[in-house]
Amino acid sequence: MKLYTYALAPNPRRVGLLMKYKGIELETQEVDMMAKEQLSPAFSAVNPRLTLPTLVLNDGTTLSDTIAICAYLDDAFPDKPVFGKTGLQRAQIIGYCHSIFFEGFTAVAEVIRNKGKAFKDSPLPGPLKMPQIAELVERGNLRITAFFETMNTEVEGKEYLVGETVSQADIDLYVVLGFCGWVRRAIPEDCVALQTWFDAMKLKLGE
Repeated sequence: MKLYTYALAPNPRRVGLLMKYKGIELETQEVDMMAKEQLSPAFSAVNPRLTLPTLVLNDGTTLSDTIAICAYLDDAFPDKPVFGKTGLQRAQIIGYCHSIFFEGFTAVAEVIRNKGKAFKDSPLPGPLKMPQIAELVERGNLRITAFFETMNTEVEGKEYLVGETVSQADIDLYVVLGFCGWVRRAIPEDCVALQTWFDAMKLKLGE
């Protein structure tokens, strides 16, 4: 297998932290998103969607959705499972991953991608070109505030979101909370449970 990634970006970090936690080592190629290498003909031949991370399997099958890559690697390397030990836990973890991505990750992305020149004509990842919408910056920030409040409630009294060990839901929440810093949004002082959870998870993930 070969993983194409850009280790600093949030979606690649979701995969990278899974690999670190589970002790997975793969052939890896860094694709410099700051230099827009993901838009190059060479990478387009690997993944026409132009997104990272991308995992190419030994038989040539390509996985380009982060959650799909995580699920595949968790199954291929079953020690220390991050998608649960029962059907119910798996369903709960996937549910958290979905809501964390939709309510948190995309909120931050709205802010980043709809202002400034870095993402001019590219407010969404991939090859499709479209104009930025300035109003989405304000909406994204409102969504980030709501996300902090929601997740503060979710982690209240919990060490892990689901079960008794680190799951992909924990990894995703940890990554998205860090991603909020890209738009200068820190966990609010009144979200004590969330800050405590984040600090503990940082140690568990060895960061």
